[in-house]
Amino acid sequence: MQNNLLIYHDFIAGIVEAMDARDPYTSSHSTRVSELTEQICRLLKLEKKRAETIHIAAHLHDIGKLGVPDAVLTKATTLTKDEWKIMKGHSEIGFQILKKIAGFHEIAEIVLHHHEKWNGAGYPDGLKGEEIPFGSRIIMLADSIDAMLSERIYRKAMSVACCRAEIERNIGIMYDPEIAGIILDHWDVFSGTFPYGAEK
Repeated sequence: MQNNLLIYHDFIAGIVEAMDARDPYTSSHSTRVSELTEQICRLLKLEKKRAETIHIAAHLHDIGKLGVPDAVLTKATTLTKDEWKIMKGHSEIGFQILKKIAGFHEIAEIVLHHHEKWNGAGYPDGLKGEEIPFGSRIIMLADSIDAMLSERIYRKAMSVACCRAEIERNIGIMYDPEIAGIILDHWDVFSGTFPYGAEK
């Protein structure tokens, strides 16, 4: 598995760049999420092979958006109920793409469940707590942090302080309490790696 991950890494980076190019408002999102994921894995002191698997999954977490129509993916206003249903399908599309690659079953599962919430209110399967793959729980946090600290056409970027408060508020709701707790315990060091211009 480790050899496969190293072989595919550059290929995956190319796919991600092509994917991000479809939506100028989320350009480099997948790269930032993978970098945040790598930092979280480091804080959690995960062994190298496990961390690399989760890091690759983070790079590919939104690959299913290749199957989302441009009219939905790049829409600058609020999505309708039907459009949101289409958008939510990206995790399952990503799973279908990745499960076909030899040695990528675990990565496919992590991608499938990266929008599951700790309290069971996420999608696509409403998994709860430790039912959610560990890597998916890490990517949920990294994805949320990037979303909060990145500027969008419809809103300003959140401050780093407000981002921290939102994570704290959602411990046990959206986020795994152990993972979120470790991030918050090391917040000054962790936030020092952020590639954002948001105010502290």
